[in-house]
Amino acid sequence: MRIEFVPVDTQAGATAALAVLAHEGAALSPEAKAANEATSGALARAIAGGRFTGGKGQTLDLVAPHGLEAARVVLIGVDGSGAVEPEAVETAAAAAYQAVKASGVSELVLKMGADAESAARAAFGARLAAYRFDKYRTTEKAEKKPSVQVVKVAAADPVKAQKAYEPLAALAHAIVFSRDLVSEPANILHPEEFAARAKSLESLGLEVEILGEAEMAKLGMGSLLGVGQGSVRESQLVIMKWMGAADKNAQPIAFVGKGVCFDTGGISIKPADGMEDMKWDMGGAAAVAGVMHALAGRKAKVNAIGVLGLVENMPDGNAQRPGDVVTSMSGQTIEVINTDAEGRLVLADALWYTQERFKPQFMIDLATLTGAIIISLGHDYAGLFSNNDGLSEKLLAAGKAERESLWRLPLPASYEKQIESPIADMKNIGGRPAGSITAGLFLQKFVNGVPWAHLDIASVAWKKPSTDPTVPDGAAGFGVRLLNRLVADAYEG
Repeated sequence: MRIEFVPVDTQAGATAALAVLAHEGAALSPEAKAANEATSGALARAIAGGRFTGGKGQTLDLVAPHGLEAARVVLIGVDGSGAVEPEAVETAAAAAYQAVKASGVSELVLKMGADAESAARAAFGARLAAYRFDKYRTTEKAEKKPSVQVVKVAAADPVKAQKAYEPLAALAHAIVFSRDLVSEPANILHPEEFAARAKSLESLGLEVEILGEAEMAKLGMGSLLGVGQGSVRESQLVIMKWMGAADKNAQPIAFVGKGVCFDTGGISIKPADGMEDMKWDMGGAAAVAGVMHALAGRKAKVNAIGVLGLVENMPDGNAQRPGDVVTSMSGQTIEVINTDAEGRLVLADALWYTQERFKPQFMIDLATLTGAIIISLGHDYAGLFSNNDGLSEKLLAAGKAERESLWRLPLPASYEKQIESPIADMKNIGGRPAGSITAGLFLQKFVNGVPWAHLDIASVAWKKPSTDPTVPDGAAGFGVRLLNRLVADAYEG
Protein backbone atom coordinates (compact mmCIF):
# COMPACT_ATOMS: atom_id res chain seq x y z
CA MET A 1 0.00 0.00 0.00
CA ARG A 2 1.26 3.46 -0.96
CA ILE A 3 0.94 6.62 1.14
CA GLU A 4 0.63 10.03 -0.58
CA PHE A 5 0.20 13.51 0.87
CA VAL A 6 -2.08 15.66 -1.27
CA PRO A 7 -3.55 19.22 -1.16
CA VAL A 8 -6.68 19.73 0.93
CA ASP A 9 -8.83 20.40 -2.14
CA THR A 10 -8.09 16.93 -3.58
CA GLN A 11 -11.34 15.16 -4.44
CA ALA A 12 -12.01 11.47 -3.94
CA GLY A 13 -12.57 9.81 -7.30
CA ALA A 14 -15.05 7.20 -8.45
CA THR A 15 -12.93 4.31 -7.10
CA ALA A 16 -12.15 5.97 -3.78
CA ALA A 17 -13.57 6.27 -0.29
CA LEU A 18 -13.53 9.62 1.51
CA ALA A 19 -13.00 9.49 5.29
CA VAL A 20 -13.95 12.45 7.52
CA LEU A 21 -14.48 12.98 11.25
CA ALA A 22 -17.44 13.50 13.52
CA HIS A 23 -17.48 14.51 17.19
CA GLU A 24 -19.63 13.41 20.11
CA GLY A 25 -23.24 14.39 19.55
CA ALA A 26 -22.76 13.75 15.80
CA ALA A 27 -21.22 17.19 15.30
CA LEU A 28 -19.46 17.22 11.96
CA SER A 29 -15.86 18.32 11.41
CA PRO A 30 -15.30 21.06 8.79
CA GLU A 31 -14.37 18.43 6.19
CA ALA A 32 -17.48 16.40 7.07
CA LYS A 33 -19.66 19.52 6.83
CA ALA A 34 -18.32 20.15 3.33
CA ALA A 35 -19.17 16.59 2.32
CA ASN A 36 -22.64 16.92 3.89
CA GLU A 37 -23.33 20.10 1.92
CA ALA A 38 -22.09 18.55 -1.32
CA THR A 39 -24.48 15.63 -0.81
CA SER A 40 -27.47 17.85 0.08
CA GLY A 41 -27.46 16.66 3.68
CA ALA A 42 -26.99 12.93 3.07
CA LEU A 43 -24.58 12.54 5.99
CA ALA A 44 -26.94 14.30 8.40
CA ARG A 45 -29.88 12.17 7.23
CA ALA A 46 -27.85 8.98 7.67
CA ILE A 47 -26.88 10.03 11.20
CA ALA A 48 -30.48 10.86 12.07
CA GLY A 49 -31.62 7.46 10.82
CA GLY A 50 -29.24 5.41 12.95
CA ARG A 51 -27.29 5.19 16.19
CA PHE A 52 -24.09 6.92 15.14
CA THR A 53 -23.20 9.54 17.78
CA GLY A 54 -19.60 10.39 16.93
CA GLY A 55 -18.31 8.33 19.84
CA LYS A 56 -14.72 7.16 19.70
CA GLY A 57 -14.37 4.16 17.41
CA GLN A 58 -17.79 4.46 15.77
CA THR A 59 -18.00 4.36 11.99
CA LEU A 60 -20.76 5.19 9.54
CA ASP A 61 -20.22 4.03 5.96
CA LEU A 62 -22.33 5.53 3.13
CA VAL A 63 -22.24 4.06 -0.35
CA ALA A 64 -22.00 6.44 -3.36
CA PRO A 65 -23.88 9.47 -1.96
CA HIS A 66 -25.21 11.75 -4.71
CA GLY A 67 -23.21 14.97 -5.07
CA LEU A 68 -19.76 13.43 -4.64
CA GLU A 69 -17.80 11.42 -7.16
CA ALA A 70 -16.50 9.21 -4.36
CA ALA A 71 -17.69 5.63 -4.20
CA ARG A 72 -18.11 5.82 -0.43
CA VAL A 73 -18.00 8.31 2.45
CA VAL A 74 -16.98 7.08 5.88
CA LEU A 75 -17.61 9.03 9.07
CA ILE A 76 -15.29 8.22 11.97
CA GLY A 77 -16.17 9.19 15.52
CA VAL A 78 -13.49 10.85 17.66
CA ASP A 79 -15.40 12.09 20.76
CA GLY A 80 -14.84 15.70 21.91
CA SER A 81 -16.21 18.77 20.19
CA GLY A 82 -13.26 20.79 18.93
CA ALA A 83 -9.64 20.28 17.89
CA VAL A 84 -8.64 16.64 17.47
CA GLU A 85 -5.42 15.40 19.03
CA PRO A 86 -2.93 13.67 16.69
CA GLU A 87 -3.36 10.40 18.62
CA ALA A 88 -7.09 10.46 17.90
CA VAL A 89 -6.40 11.18 14.23
CA GLU A 90 -4.08 8.17 14.11
CA THR A 91 -6.69 5.74 15.42
CA ALA A 92 -9.44 7.35 13.32
CA ALA A 93 -7.40 6.88 10.16
CA ALA A 94 -6.77 3.27 11.13
CA ALA A 95 -10.50 2.75 11.73
CA ALA A 96 -11.27 4.29 8.33
CA TYR A 97 -8.89 1.87 6.65
CA GLN A 98 -10.39 -1.09 8.49
CA ALA A 99 -13.89 0.01 7.45
CA VAL A 100 -13.17 0.06 3.70
CA LYS A 101 -10.14 -2.17 3.19
CA ALA A 102 -12.14 -4.98 1.57
CA SER A 103 -14.97 -2.86 0.12
CA GLY A 104 -13.63 -2.83 -3.43
CA VAL A 105 -12.38 0.77 -3.45
CA SER A 106 -8.77 1.16 -4.55
CA GLU A 107 -8.12 4.51 -2.84
CA LEU A 108 -8.80 5.97 0.57
CA VAL A 109 -8.72 9.76 0.93
CA LEU A 110 -8.25 10.92 4.53
CA LYS A 111 -9.40 14.43 5.43
CA MET A 112 -8.82 14.52 9.17
CA GLY A 113 -6.94 17.73 9.90
CA ALA A 114 -4.78 19.75 7.54
CA ASP A 115 -1.80 20.50 9.81
CA ALA A 116 1.40 18.55 9.16
CA GLU A 117 1.40 16.60 12.43
CA SER A 118 -2.20 15.43 12.08
CA ALA A 119 -1.63 14.42 8.45
CA ALA A 120 1.51 12.51 9.40
CA ARG A 121 -0.24 10.67 12.22
CA ALA A 122 -3.15 9.81 9.91
CA ALA A 123 -0.71 8.25 7.45
CA PHE A 124 0.97 6.36 10.30
CA GLY A 125 -2.34 4.99 11.55
CA ALA A 126 -3.36 3.79 8.11
CA ARG A 127 0.04 2.18 7.54
CA LEU A 128 -0.17 0.18 10.76
CA ALA A 129 -3.78 -0.80 10.13
CA ALA A 130 -2.86 -2.17 6.71
CA TYR A 131 -0.46 -4.77 8.13
CA ARG A 132 -1.21 -8.26 6.86
CA PHE A 133 0.94 -11.39 6.99
CA ASP A 134 -0.08 -13.29 3.87
CA LYS A 135 3.19 -14.51 2.34
CA TYR A 136 2.19 -18.18 2.53
CA ARG A 137 -1.31 -17.82 1.07
CA THR A 138 -1.48 -19.12 -2.50
CA THR A 139 -5.17 -19.80 -3.14
CA GLU A 140 -6.90 -16.84 -1.47
CA LYS A 141 -9.67 -15.40 -3.62
CA ALA A 142 -9.29 -11.81 -4.84
CA GLU A 143 -12.47 -10.68 -3.08
CA LYS A 144 -10.94 -11.73 0.25
CA LYS A 145 -7.88 -9.53 -0.20
CA PRO A 146 -7.71 -5.84 0.74
CA SER A 147 -8.63 -3.64 -2.21
CA VAL A 148 -7.13 -0.36 -1.01
CA GLN A 149 -3.86 0.25 -2.84
CA VAL A 150 -3.32 3.97 -2.16
CA VAL A 151 -4.03 6.15 0.87
CA LYS A 152 -4.09 9.87 0.11
CA VAL A 153 -3.77 12.15 3.13
CA ALA A 154 -4.97 15.73 2.70
CA ALA A 155 -2.61 18.37 4.11
CA ALA A 156 -2.31 22.16 3.94
CA ASP A 157 1.37 21.69 3.10
CA PRO A 158 1.97 18.20 1.66
CA VAL A 159 5.76 18.67 1.63
CA LYS A 160 5.80 19.62 5.31
CA ALA A 161 3.49 16.70 6.12
CA GLN A 162 5.78 14.29 4.29
CA LYS A 163 8.73 15.53 6.34
CA ALA A 164 6.75 15.12 9.57
CA TYR A 165 5.90 11.58 8.50
CA GLU A 166 9.49 10.44 7.92
CA PRO A 167 10.32 9.45 11.53
CA LEU A 168 6.90 7.82 11.84
CA ALA A 169 7.52 5.91 8.61
CA ALA A 170 10.78 4.63 10.10
CA LEU A 171 8.87 3.54 13.19
CA ALA A 172 6.17 1.87 11.07
CA HIS A 173 8.82 -0.08 9.14
CA ALA A 174 10.28 -1.25 12.45
CA ILE A 175 6.89 -2.33 13.82
CA VAL A 176 6.19 -4.26 10.62
CA PHE A 177 9.62 -5.91 10.89
CA SER A 178 8.81 -6.98 14.44
CA ARG A 179 5.32 -8.21 13.52
CA ASP A 180 6.73 -10.24 10.63
CA LEU A 181 9.21 -11.96 12.94
CA VAL A 182 6.47 -12.92 15.38
CA SER A 183 4.13 -14.07 12.60
CA GLU A 184 6.61 -16.40 10.92
CA PRO A 185 6.18 -20.15 11.57
CA ALA A 186 8.91 -21.77 13.63
CA ASN A 187 10.08 -24.05 10.82
CA ILE A 188 11.09 -20.87 8.98
CA LEU A 189 12.17 -18.60 11.83
CA HIS A 190 14.52 -20.80 13.86
CA PRO A 191 17.37 -19.18 15.84
CA GLU A 192 19.82 -19.03 12.92
CA GLU A 193 17.25 -17.45 10.60
CA PHE A 194 16.24 -14.92 13.25
CA ALA A 195 19.91 -14.02 13.69
CA ALA A 196 20.31 -13.65 9.92
CA ARG A 197 17.36 -11.25 9.75
CA ALA A 198 18.85 -9.20 12.55
CA LYS A 199 22.15 -9.18 10.66
CA SER A 200 20.35 -7.78 7.60
CA LEU A 201 19.67 -4.60 9.57
CA GLU A 202 23.30 -3.61 9.14
CA SER A 203 21.97 -1.93 5.97
CA LEU A 204 20.46 0.70 8.31
CA GLY A 205 23.80 1.37 9.98
CA LEU A 206 23.53 -1.04 12.89
CA GLU A 207 26.49 -3.18 13.92
CA VAL A 208 25.40 -6.79 14.44
CA GLU A 209 27.46 -9.53 16.07
CA ILE A 210 26.34 -13.15 16.39
CA LEU A 211 27.66 -15.64 18.93
CA GLY A 212 27.12 -19.37 18.41
CA GLU A 213 27.11 -22.13 20.96
CA ALA A 214 30.90 -22.54 21.05
CA GLU A 215 31.39 -18.85 21.87
CA MET A 216 28.66 -18.93 24.50
CA ALA A 217 30.11 -22.05 26.08
CA LYS A 218 33.46 -20.26 26.47
CA LEU A 219 31.62 -17.45 28.26
CA GLY A 220 30.02 -19.94 30.65
CA MET A 221 26.42 -19.46 29.50
CA GLY A 222 25.20 -22.78 30.87
CA SER A 223 21.76 -21.38 31.69
CA LEU A 224 20.95 -20.28 28.13
CA LEU A 225 22.61 -23.25 26.45
CA GLY A 226 20.75 -25.74 28.59
CA VAL A 227 17.44 -24.58 27.13
CA GLY A 228 18.46 -25.23 23.53
CA GLN A 229 20.36 -28.49 23.97
CA GLY A 230 17.36 -30.59 22.92
CA SER A 231 17.07 -28.88 19.53
CA VAL A 232 18.88 -29.62 16.30
CA ARG A 233 18.95 -25.85 15.79
CA GLU A 234 21.93 -24.06 17.26
CA SER A 235 21.22 -21.40 19.86
CA GLN A 236 22.39 -17.88 19.07
CA LEU A 237 23.17 -14.68 20.93
CA VAL A 238 22.74 -11.58 18.78
CA ILE A 239 24.28 -8.26 19.77
CA MET A 240 22.98 -5.17 17.96
CA LYS A 241 24.66 -1.78 18.36
CA TRP A 242 23.46 1.67 17.39
CA MET A 243 26.02 4.37 18.21
CA GLY A 244 24.07 7.50 17.31
CA ALA A 245 25.18 9.84 20.10
CA ALA A 246 27.65 12.61 19.38
CA ASP A 247 29.99 10.90 21.86
CA LYS A 248 30.38 7.33 20.62
CA ASN A 249 31.98 6.42 23.96
CA ALA A 250 29.02 7.64 26.00
CA GLN A 251 27.43 5.05 28.27
CA PRO A 252 24.77 3.17 26.25
CA ILE A 253 21.27 2.11 27.11
CA ALA A 254 20.42 -1.58 26.66
CA PHE A 255 17.47 -3.74 25.66
CA VAL A 256 17.44 -7.52 26.09
CA GLY A 257 14.92 -9.87 24.47
CA LYS A 258 13.76 -13.42 25.11
CA GLY A 259 13.81 -15.24 21.77
CA VAL A 260 12.42 -18.74 22.21
CA CYS A 261 11.64 -19.39 18.57
CA PHE A 262 9.45 -22.31 19.51
CA ASP A 263 8.56 -23.54 22.96
CA THR A 264 7.28 -27.08 23.37
CA GLY A 265 7.97 -26.84 27.08
CA GLY A 266 10.82 -29.31 26.67
CA ILE A 267 10.59 -32.45 28.81
CA SER A 268 7.94 -30.60 30.87
CA ILE A 269 5.94 -30.63 27.65
CA LYS A 270 2.97 -28.36 27.10
CA PRO A 271 -0.52 -29.63 26.24
CA ALA A 272 -1.04 -30.06 22.49
CA ASP A 273 -4.03 -27.71 22.40
CA GLY A 274 -2.79 -24.26 21.42
CA MET A 275 0.87 -25.24 21.25
CA GLU A 276 1.04 -23.79 17.72
CA ASP A 277 0.87 -20.35 19.32
CA MET A 278 4.28 -20.92 20.85
CA LYS A 279 5.87 -19.71 17.63
CA TRP A 280 5.46 -16.23 19.16
CA ASP A 281 7.42 -17.02 22.32
CA MET A 282 10.18 -14.91 20.75
CA GLY A 283 8.06 -11.74 20.92
CA GLY A 284 10.46 -10.06 23.34
CA ALA A 285 13.43 -10.52 21.02
CA ALA A 286 11.29 -9.35 18.09
CA ALA A 287 10.45 -6.17 20.02
CA VAL A 288 14.12 -5.51 20.78
CA ALA A 289 15.06 -6.06 17.14
CA GLY A 290 12.21 -3.74 16.20
CA VAL A 291 13.26 -0.91 18.48
CA MET A 292 16.86 -1.15 17.26
CA HIS A 293 15.46 -0.99 13.70
CA ALA A 294 13.47 2.13 14.67
CA LEU A 295 16.42 3.89 16.31
CA ALA A 296 18.65 3.26 13.32
CA GLY A 297 15.88 4.10 10.85
CA ARG A 298 15.32 7.55 12.31
CA LYS A 299 19.00 8.10 13.21
CA ALA A 300 18.34 8.50 16.91
CA LYS A 301 20.96 10.49 18.83
CA VAL A 302 21.69 7.80 21.39
CA ASN A 303 24.04 4.87 21.96
CA ALA A 304 21.92 1.75 22.30
CA ILE A 305 22.56 -1.97 22.62
CA GLY A 306 20.11 -4.75 21.79
CA VAL A 307 20.81 -8.33 22.90
CA LEU A 308 18.70 -11.25 21.69
CA GLY A 309 18.87 -14.67 23.30
CA LEU A 310 17.64 -17.06 20.59
CA VAL A 311 16.87 -20.71 21.33
CA GLU A 312 14.43 -23.48 20.54
CA ASN A 313 13.03 -25.50 23.45
CA MET A 314 12.57 -29.10 22.24
CA PRO A 315 12.19 -32.48 24.03
CA ASP A 316 14.64 -34.83 22.32
CA GLY A 317 16.99 -37.35 23.97
CA ASN A 318 19.56 -34.65 24.69
CA ALA A 319 17.06 -32.23 26.24
CA GLN A 320 17.48 -30.72 29.66
CA ARG A 321 15.70 -32.69 32.38
CA PRO A 322 13.68 -31.49 35.36
CA GLY A 323 16.07 -31.64 38.30
CA ASP A 324 19.17 -30.73 36.32
CA VAL A 325 21.49 -28.08 37.76
CA VAL A 326 23.10 -25.56 35.41
CA THR A 327 25.72 -22.90 36.02
CA SER A 328 24.96 -19.47 34.65
CA MET A 329 27.49 -16.99 33.26
CA SER A 330 27.26 -15.14 36.58
CA GLY A 331 28.54 -18.26 38.38
CA GLN A 332 25.20 -18.73 40.15
CA THR A 333 23.74 -22.22 39.93
CA ILE A 334 20.13 -22.98 39.03
CA GLU A 335 18.09 -26.10 39.70
CA VAL A 336 15.76 -26.56 36.72
CA ILE A 337 12.49 -27.70 38.28
CA ASN A 338 10.38 -27.13 35.17
CA THR A 339 11.87 -27.01 31.68
CA ASP A 340 8.88 -24.94 30.55
CA ALA A 341 10.15 -22.05 32.71
CA GLU A 342 12.88 -21.61 30.12
CA GLY A 343 12.69 -17.94 29.15
CA ARG A 344 14.15 -16.79 32.44
CA LEU A 345 17.07 -19.19 31.92
CA VAL A 346 17.79 -17.55 28.57
CA LEU A 347 17.50 -14.04 30.00
CA ALA A 348 19.69 -14.85 33.01
CA ASP A 349 22.78 -15.20 30.81
CA ALA A 350 21.74 -12.51 28.31
CA LEU A 351 21.26 -9.95 31.10
CA TRP A 352 24.54 -10.83 32.81
CA TYR A 353 26.43 -10.66 29.51
CA THR A 354 24.88 -7.26 28.71
CA GLN A 355 25.73 -5.61 32.02
CA GLU A 356 29.21 -7.09 32.16
CA ARG A 357 30.27 -6.20 28.63
CA PHE A 358 28.52 -2.86 28.05
CA LYS A 359 28.09 -1.30 31.52
CA PRO A 360 24.81 0.33 30.40
CA GLN A 361 22.88 3.18 32.02
CA PHE A 362 20.01 0.73 32.38
CA MET A 363 18.72 -2.57 31.02
CA ILE A 364 15.16 -3.29 29.95
CA ASP A 365 14.25 -6.86 29.12
CA LEU A 366 11.13 -7.88 27.22
CA ALA A 367 9.78 -11.40 27.35
CA THR A 368 6.64 -13.45 26.80
CA LEU A 369 7.55 -14.87 30.17
CA THR A 370 4.53 -16.07 32.13
CA GLY A 371 0.95 -17.12 31.54
CA ALA A 372 0.32 -15.78 35.03
CA ILE A 373 0.59 -12.20 33.75
CA ILE A 374 -2.46 -12.82 31.55
CA ILE A 375 -4.43 -13.94 34.61
CA SER A 376 -3.23 -10.85 36.49
CA LEU A 377 -3.68 -8.16 33.84
CA GLY A 378 -5.73 -9.54 30.96
CA HIS A 379 -4.75 -8.60 27.41
CA ASP A 380 -4.49 -4.80 27.56
CA TYR A 381 -1.54 -4.35 29.94
CA ALA A 382 1.98 -5.73 30.10
CA GLY A 383 3.55 -6.32 33.49
CA LEU A 384 6.34 -3.98 34.62
CA PHE A 385 8.84 -5.05 37.29
CA SER A 386 11.81 -2.89 38.20
CA ASN A 387 14.48 -2.08 40.75
CA ASN A 388 14.37 1.62 39.80
CA ASP A 389 11.48 4.04 40.36
CA GLY A 390 12.75 6.68 37.93
CA LEU A 391 13.05 4.23 35.05
CA SER A 392 9.62 2.80 35.88
CA GLU A 393 7.99 6.23 35.79
CA LYS A 394 9.50 6.97 32.38
CA LEU A 395 8.31 3.64 31.04
CA LEU A 396 4.79 4.15 32.36
CA ALA A 397 4.64 7.61 30.75
CA ALA A 398 5.93 6.31 27.42
CA GLY A 399 3.44 3.45 27.48
CA LYS A 400 0.54 5.81 28.12
CA ALA A 401 1.63 8.11 25.29
CA GLU A 402 1.86 5.23 22.80
CA ARG A 403 -1.16 3.16 23.94
CA GLU A 404 1.16 0.32 24.97
CA SER A 405 0.04 0.18 28.56
CA LEU A 406 2.10 -1.09 31.48
CA TRP A 407 1.15 -1.89 35.06
CA ARG A 408 3.84 -2.02 37.69
CA LEU A 409 3.89 -4.97 40.08
CA PRO A 410 6.06 -5.40 43.19
CA LEU A 411 9.23 -7.40 43.73
CA PRO A 412 8.98 -8.21 47.45
CA ALA A 413 12.11 -9.82 48.86
CA SER A 414 9.98 -12.07 51.06
CA TYR A 415 8.78 -13.94 47.94
CA GLU A 416 12.32 -15.02 47.14
CA LYS A 417 11.77 -17.97 49.47
CA GLN A 418 9.64 -19.49 46.72
CA ILE A 419 12.67 -19.86 44.43
CA GLU A 420 15.10 -21.18 47.02
CA SER A 421 16.61 -24.55 46.07
CA PRO A 422 17.89 -27.21 48.48
CA ILE A 423 20.81 -28.10 46.18
CA ALA A 424 21.61 -24.96 44.13
CA ASP A 425 21.66 -21.20 44.51
CA MET A 426 18.07 -20.98 43.25
CA LYS A 427 15.44 -22.89 41.32
CA ASN A 428 13.81 -21.67 38.14
CA ILE A 429 10.19 -21.66 39.24
CA GLY A 430 8.42 -20.76 42.45
CA GLY A 431 5.04 -22.42 42.09
CA ARG A 432 1.62 -20.98 41.20
CA PRO A 433 1.35 -18.14 43.75
CA ALA A 434 2.65 -14.85 42.32
CA GLY A 435 4.19 -16.63 39.34
CA SER A 436 5.01 -13.47 37.41
CA ILE A 437 6.55 -11.85 40.47
CA THR A 438 8.80 -14.78 41.34
CA ALA A 439 9.93 -14.85 37.69
CA GLY A 440 10.88 -11.18 38.04
CA LEU A 441 12.72 -11.90 41.29
CA PHE A 442 14.65 -14.65 39.51
CA LEU A 443 15.73 -12.24 36.75
CA GLN A 444 16.73 -9.58 39.26
CA LYS A 445 19.49 -11.91 40.48
CA PHE A 446 21.28 -11.41 37.15
CA VAL A 447 21.26 -7.61 36.76
CA ASN A 448 24.11 -7.02 39.23
CA GLY A 449 22.59 -3.82 40.63
CA VAL A 450 22.23 -2.08 37.25
CA PRO A 451 19.00 -0.05 36.92
CA TRP A 452 16.66 -2.54 35.30
CA ALA A 453 13.09 -3.12 34.21
CA HIS A 454 11.44 -6.34 33.12
CA LEU A 455 8.41 -6.19 30.82
CA ASP A 456 6.37 -9.38 30.80
CA ILE A 457 4.57 -9.07 27.45
CA ALA A 458 2.95 -12.51 27.30
CA SER A 459 -0.41 -10.75 27.66
CA VAL A 460 0.02 -8.34 24.75
CA ALA A 461 2.41 -9.78 22.16
CA TRP A 462 -0.39 -11.47 20.20
CA LYS A 463 -3.82 -9.86 19.84
CA LYS A 464 -6.88 -11.90 18.93
CA PRO A 465 -9.24 -10.23 18.89
CA SER A 466 -7.62 -6.80 18.81
CA THR A 467 -9.44 -3.73 20.12
CA ASP A 468 -7.01 -1.22 18.55
CA PRO A 469 -7.56 -0.47 14.83
CA THR A 470 -3.82 0.11 14.35
CA VAL A 471 -3.16 -3.50 15.46
CA PRO A 472 -4.76 -6.12 13.20
CA ASP A 473 -5.40 -9.51 14.78
CA GLY A 474 -2.14 -11.40 15.31
CA ALA A 475 1.32 -10.10 16.07
CA ALA A 476 1.18 -6.70 17.76
CA GLY A 477 4.82 -5.65 17.71
CA PHE A 478 4.24 -4.54 21.30
CA GLY A 479 7.16 -2.68 22.83
CA VAL A 480 8.60 -1.05 19.70
CA ARG A 481 6.54 2.15 20.01
CA LEU A 482 6.92 2.20 23.78
CA LEU A 483 10.72 1.95 23.81
CA ASN A 484 11.16 4.28 20.85
CA ARG A 485 9.15 6.91 22.75
CA LEU A 486 11.13 6.28 25.94
CA VAL A 487 14.37 6.96 24.07
CA ALA A 488 13.01 10.01 22.23
CA ASP A 489 11.59 11.61 25.36
CA ALA A 490 14.29 10.85 27.91
CA TYR A 491 17.59 9.64 26.48
CA GLU A 492 18.52 11.38 23.23
CA GLY A 493 21.21 14.02 23.56
